[in-house]
Amino acid sequence: MHELIRTNDPVLLSYVEKILAESGIRAVILDTNMSVLEGSLGMLPRRLLVHEGYQIAAARIIREADLGQWLIDDKTP
Repeated sequence: MHELIRTNDPVLLSYVEKILAESGIRAVILDTNMSVLEGSLGMLPRRLLVHEGYQIAAARIIREADLGQWLIDDKTP
């Protein structure tokens, strides 16, 4: 699995997950239940990951949606 985005913004994660799914790329969002530990303050970021074989295509889709600034490693071709 390759981490593409790390953020506290659940709307952004939901949107990116949707646009990737529309292209046939399954994304996994980790740390969604960490709010139980942090008291729902939203301080702990959630992570969006895709399978290694899809990281280049997923990064391209995210950039095409004008969300490239959110990519962890924007050096992905």
